[in-house]
Amino acid sequence: MPGEAIGDVRAELMRRIGAIDWRAGPNAIAHEVGTIRRTAQGAQMLPTVTVARQLEAALARGERGALVHGWLGILREAVACERQDAVASAAFAAACQVRFAA
Repeated sequence: MPGEAIGDVRAELMRRIGAIDWRAGPNAIAHEVGTIRRTAQGAQMLPTVTVARQLEAALARGERGALVHGWLGILREAVACERQDAVASAAFAAACQVRFAA
């Protein structure tokens, strides 16, 4: 997202996450999460990319409902994270492993 401030990207991603109906079908959720992941990747928001990828994998494994709601919560945390480096990304990956036994 050249020329776009990280705050603007964060606001857009938070809006997109908030618009996801966690009870929707997996295809609808996966489509939106893919858009979020690509946007985050363009802005070099590594923790968000990491969590989005893990959420996509969870959807592919068949996770639904309340579990997806939990995934969206950690995705919000990743978007809000001030650090955008590999260490922060690894911390979020570990948190996903612990919280969701992915």
